[in-house]
Parts: sequence; structure tokens; C-alpha cells
Amino acid sequence: MNDGHGAGKLEAIWIKPARGVPMDPVPQARLLTNHGLHGNANIGGKRQVTLLEREVWERIMKDMDADLDPIARRANLLVSGFPLQGTRNRILRVGACRIRIRGETRPCGQMDAALPGLRHALDSNWHGGAYGVVLDDGTITLGDELTWET
Repeated sequence: MNDGHGAGKLEAIWIKPARGVPMDPVPQARLLTNHGLHGNANIGGKRQVTLLEREVWERIMKDMDADLDPIARRANLLVSGFPLQGTRNRILRVGACRIRIRGETRPCGQMDAALPGLRHALDSNWHGGAYGVVLDDGTITLGDELTWET
């Protein structure tokens, strides 16, 4: 894992077609400025895109003696090798697109429905991931490199 200054990798992209329904894994997605992911239920606002760290998820699953797929977190992007903790207001570059991180994603009650105790396990130190706003239109693809612009 890098120290937050090097590159990470986009491991998964998930789109939520409507609230309360399963996430759809996709190989690429279109980001729309000040909007979010094309086709995603959460549009506009400050939570246009949500991100989750693979390494944090795997550590939580190990600590909970569980093997839940990270899609259960209901984030849009799964990243690896790229710490998100404490990155508020930094600009993340995903491929050719930029996302301004606005804060820490706090887990909702759906986490305990997926796995009892998961909400509490995700509710500290950015374990639930980060959320942000889209700064550029463009397409992101699995395997895209992640870097910090600022």
C-alpha cells in the first residue's frame, strides 16, 4: 500500500440503479460533472461518488471472521493501494477524471442487515470509505490508475 502520494488502482465499479436494490458491477462508467455516475440513483449533492478501500474491507472481514463481498458496502468504487483516511478536500484523479473528496462515508443500517455488527465495524477512521463530487466528465474503467492531484 502506498503512503497516499503514489498510485493506486480502481478494482471495481458498481452502479446503484435505484435505492434499495442490488448494485450492478460494470467494467466502466461515465462520470458527469457535478452529477455523479451516469445511471446511478444518487445524483448531485455532495455524495455523487462513494469509494471503499479493498484493504480496509478485507481487514474488517478478517476481524469479523466473515467473507462478505465488498459490493455489500454499496459504494460505487473499490480502490486498492490507495488510503482514503483523512483525505477531505483532496482531488483524486481516476484515469482522466477528477473527484474532490468531501468526507468520510458513514455506514447505514443496511450494513447490519448484510452482516450483524458491520455498521459498527465501518463507523470509525474512514473504514466506511469516502465520498466526493465529480469535477470532470469522462469515462472510468476497471484497472485505471488513481493518483492525488492535490
